[in-house]
Amino acid sequence: MAMAQPTKKTTNANDELKERVRAFWQAHPCGTKFSEAEMGTREFFERVEAHRYTKEWHIPEAANFAGARGLRVLEIGCGLGTDGAQFAAAGADYTGIDLTEASIDLARKKFELAGLRGEFRVADAEALDFPDDSFDLVYSHGVLHHTPDTASAVHEIHRVLKPGGRAMVMLYHRGSYNYRVGIRVLRRAGARLLKSESGIKIVNRLTGEPIESLRDHAQLLKRGTNGYLAKEEFLSQSTDGAGNPLARVYSRREARELFSDFRKVDLRAYFLNKRFIPLIGNLLPRSIESALAARWGWHLWIYAEK
Repeated sequence: MAMAQPTKKTTNANDELKERVRAFWQAHPCGTKFSEAEMGTREFFERVEAHRYTKEWHIPEAANFAGARGLRVLEIGCGLGTDGAQFAAAGADYTGIDLTEASIDLARKKFELAGLRGEFRVADAEALDFPDDSFDLVYSHGVLHHTPDTASAVHEIHRVLKPGGRAMVMLYHRGSYNYRVGIRVLRRAGARLLKSESGIKIVNRLTGEPIESLRDHAQLLKRGTNGYLAKEEFLSQSTDGAGNPLARVYSRREARELFSDFRKVDLRAYFLNKRFIPLIGNLLPRSIESALAARWGWHLWIYAEK
């Protein structure tokens, strides 16, 4: 059956949305908010890395950086190069792409300071400028749910992988506690508190979310339209910061459908956002946290073999 071609109207809408996505991440390179050190300095990158692997301590195991030794690796959405540096240090032939110049410049600086080799370029995940069968491994963590046509991006991953090559992709999980309770219930209820400064401070104490971030959300809420609280808009605003134009969530079934062209697909869930578990969240030992995350984790990892 021939695949239906997108209409010009749909294509234009996607292009406009993608430009908004690009502009947002150009202004807010992923991870920069986790370091108060001068951007681009060695201390800046060290703090970003420490925060990432402390809060998301599962990543080194889930990504198996050491297993990429000798492989040609493409990372889609390299951000600041934090995970990319782990691949390169492990001996991978690493290439990182990102939609924004800001991230590519910072990733290059990260590699330069660490004495690592890698290739970087600005590129669109939905139209990769690499030949067929180019890579042994394609890695993308928390990126493809931000692009308008995720299916096209997955198709491109399949195309550039060598036969037998593997994809490791993390998407936000529809079946997670973070989405079903944290975003749809707790954050929505808390949005009402953002209408006053005292309410903002209450949310800050309850969740630990920075005051300035909460004030940004409050400004969006006060603009007087219902758009902020609309289902899809609220999801986008509740994931990666106020003003984020696009984020999606995927069920396990939807993830398998996205990767249906691959020969083998395995799914695993990680990362329980303990901020949304009142009172006991930060007291959970890792063993219990891991067991809960395996079912209700916010990060759905797709391991797919071409």
